Amino acid sequence: MPPKATGGKTKSGAHEGVQGGVAGSGSTATPRTIQTRSQKAGLQFPVGRIHRYLKQRTQHNVRIGAKAAVYTSAILEYLTAEVLELAGNASKDLRVKRITPRHLQLAIRGDEELDILVRATIAGGGVLPFIHKSLTASSSKNKKPEAQ
Repeated sequence: MPPKATGGKTKSGAHEGVQGGVAGSGSTATPRTIQTRSQKAGLQFPVGRIHRYLKQRTQHNVRIGAKAAVYTSAILEYLTAEVLELAGNASKDLRVKRITPRHLQLAIRGDEELDILVRATIAGGGVLPFIHKSLTASSSKNKKPEAQ
């Protein structure tokens, strides 16, 4: 006679009375597939890792809810996709297949909201092309008298 199940769960998530960690009786049941929190949320960024980082960075051992990691992962994934899309467009405009720091710089500084958000120096990004109007206007005035 098998030992009586206490109703608790084992580490694998199956009841203790069930053998092999498979829900149901015998070999007819299918094994439970493992699904990460990123897959449950439909994200590419690692929810578990970000949750661990959030817990490590808090002071006084404050509790971090599970939804906080999912929300943070979704925000980071969205911002990354936005920057990569704009940088990809910048590299396409320059007819290059590889995204460089220059393309990231052009993408971030070209977008008004990202420019406010990312106030950092991008190594190897260069500067935005800009010539002041007064410099171009004075050179055109000098050329007109020479033409007469």
